[in-house]
Parts: sequence; structure tokens; C-alpha cells
Amino acid sequence: MRLLNILVIGALILAASFVYKIKFDSTLQAERVAKLAGQLLRERDAIASLRAEWGKLDTPGRVQGLAERHLALKPMQATQFDSLDRLPERPPAVAPAADEIGAMLAAPPETTGSVPALVVPR
Repeated sequence: MRLLNILVIGALILAASFVYKIKFDSTLQAERVAKLAGQLLRERDAIASLRAEWGKLDTPGRVQGLAERHLALKPMQATQFDSLDRLPERPPAVAPAADEIGAMLAAPPETTGSVPALVVPR
């Protein structure tokens, strides 16, 4: 009877230590989750601020001001436009001379250096 009591007390101590270990591990995991949630929130805030900054930098008015300040562009003149009936004639269709790339595309190689050739059993 006394041996049984000692075994039960030992089992209770082992069970209590096991439960404590599980509780400690779950607390560590909860802290890790809270830390990751905080990092996620900071990253989302950073993304939102970068998107707002991108929107500010991408406004057409700002781009127009930068183009006027840094590029030597002239405004369009009405004389630069013409009607479609005054376009020159289309050049005659002439066969291209020695189109090497087109010939390679028309007859691709059977094997490449990275893939072995497929052997089909007969």
C-alpha cells in the first residue's frame, strides 16, 4: 500500500512537471506569435506609408514639373499633325535577306544541351 502511494505521488509529480512544461512552451509560442503580429503590423504600416509616398511621387503634376525643369522639351505645334491621306505609300514587300533567326525558329534543334534526347522504344 505504501509503495502504491509512492508510485501515485511520483506519477502526479511527473504529470505536474509535464503540464508545466506544456504551459511554458505554449507561453513561449504565444509570445512568439505576439512578436510576429507586431512585426506584421509594422510591415503593413511601412507598406502603407511607401504606397502613399509612391502616390505622391507619381502624381502627374510633379512629373510634369520635373520634365519641364530637367528635360529640354518643346510644346507641340499644330503644324506637326497632318491628315492620313497625306501619308507616304507603304514600301513594297520584299523578302528579307538571310533571316538567320527566322530560319532557326522555323527549324528548332531536336535536342538542347540541358535536356537529354528522348529515346522512343519501338
